[in-house]
Order: sequence, then structure tokens, then C-alpha cells
Amino acid sequence: MAKMQHGLGKGLGALLGESTGLDPLRKPVGYINKETVTPDNAPEGSPDVLRIPSGLIDPNPYQPRVTFDREELAELADSIRTFGLIQPITVRKTGDGRYQIISGERRFRAARMIGMDLIPAYVRNSDDQGMLEMAIVENIQRSDLDPIEISMSYQRLMEECSLTQEQLASRVGKKRASVANYLRLLKLPAKVQHDIKVGLVSVGHAKVLLGVDEPAVQEQLCDAIIKNGLSVRQLEDRVRALYAEPRRTFEQDLPDFYYRILENVGKIFGDNISLKRGGNGKGTLTIRFNSDEEMERFLKALDDKTEEDA
Repeated sequence: MAKMQHGLGKGLGALLGESTGLDPLRKPVGYINKETVTPDNAPEGSPDVLRIPSGLIDPNPYQPRVTFDREELAELADSIRTFGLIQPITVRKTGDGRYQIISGERRFRAARMIGMDLIPAYVRNSDDQGMLEMAIVENIQRSDLDPIEISMSYQRLMEECSLTQEQLASRVGKKRASVANYLRLLKLPAKVQHDIKVGLVSVGHAKVLLGVDEPAVQEQLCDAIIKNGLSVRQLEDRVRALYAEPRRTFEQDLPDFYYRILENVGKIFGDNISLKRGGNGKGTLTIRFNSDEEMERFLKALDDKTEEDA
């Protein structure tokens, strides 16, 4: 789970070279093989991605986020124009042939900015969570899902069915570390997610890239993988050459209670936590916080837990 330390060694250009001629390989993900929803064939609920006309989708009036940074939206729109909408939004039917956004309004707005008229979306039947959970789990068992689709399915189970990583691992019959590794793929830049999705980059490569902090460096390393046909071992060698101190770049198979600690602390600090543990049980837990408010929430959570145990 540890990240590479900041501080590049040799220059990127010298090690990675120019990444020209890759654009034709990066065709946008458009879900062209998915069903297009019309008022006549609208499903009651589906674990798969469907394409819904943007004119049938309404924002959620209870969306807690009321302002969206224009510059960030423009950057996201540029990414969607280049790579497609890699992570579909989630909507629910409102009973009048229309759909309301449950999650993904920022992605929806960015897609509308570039004129996207068919929006990839999951349709959530919010009245039957048990059936939704079974449908998603069944969908995960399919052999034709790419790693990003699996990651998004895991994320849906956690967010929409209120599951912890431990419960999710039990539902899908996977080890906790395997589930955590798939979920971490969604932390990678859109370019890298796209290349994993279309098979230009393997999950083994992605695990190495996840050990690098800087998104720009992750993207340049991704270009180098494709251009030079790098194996996972060769990629590891290049990363070691970039950084002064190599570290493990994959999720460790730790005792389960470590994951519970990371998950609980992660509810406040998101992905800004890392854990390193040696074979003798000694190690470090690092928390990076972005504001005083985050630390106040952390203190409140500790106080609340102390009161419960009193």
C-alpha cells in the first residue's frame, strides 16, 4: 500500500523518451455495443451499462454539491472528449420516462459540455437493494468484463449497497487484498484507466503505476509501456531508476484488522493514508490531511467512539 517517495532521480525524458504516435491507439470508450434506452424499452434495473439520451436525464435536486469549478469541469470535459466517459453515471427512473442522477453529476455536466447526447449510465432500481446486489454480483462473474468494469462494479456494490470492503470480498468470493487492488485502479488518471480498459496496459503494470504519486508521471510511464512494449519487470526497473528509494507497489496481504483500520480512517481522509508493515509486525501509518476541518472530523470520530466505549 506504500507509495513511492517524492523526488525524481534521473530525468523523465532520458528514461522514457518521446511518446509520439500513440493517439490512434486511444480511441474513446463509447460503449457502442450497449443498448440505447428509449421511453419504450426503459429497464427496471440493470447491472450493465446502458446509454441514455442526455435530454431524459435530470439533476438530483438533493445534490449536496451546489457549485462546480468551471476550470475543473473543462479539464474533465477534455478528458471525456479524448477517452470517452470511462466511469458511467448512476441514475434512477422517476416514473415519467425520465431519469434522475444518483451519482456522477459532475461527469454528466462535463459530458454535456462537449455535446455528448448518449450518456453511459447504470440504472438503479432503488426500491429493491437486495435484487440490485444480486444482479451486480452476477454481472461480476462474467468472463468478458475488463479490469475497469470489475473495479466499477466493486465500487457500485460498496456505494449503492452500503458494503464495507470486507463484506464486498465475502460477496464476490475474493480475498480482501484483491478487492482493494481493483478499487485502487479507479484512482489512476483517466488516460491510464482507458488503456487498462482497452487492453493496452495490464493489471500488473497498473499495480506498479499505483506506487507512483504523480499522475503526470503515471501517464508518461503508461505511454512508455505502450510504445516500448515494456514488461512489468521492465516497468519496475524504470520506476526504480526514477526514484531514489524503491518500495513495494502492490497491496500487501495484511491481517484483516489492518484493512479495517485503513477503511475507517479512509472515511475521513479518503486515499490520503498509507501503511507500511514489516515482517516483524512493526511499521508506520501515515495520514496526510488537507484542512483543519478534516482533523476536526477525525477528532469528533475519536470522541464519539470514546463515548460509545465508556
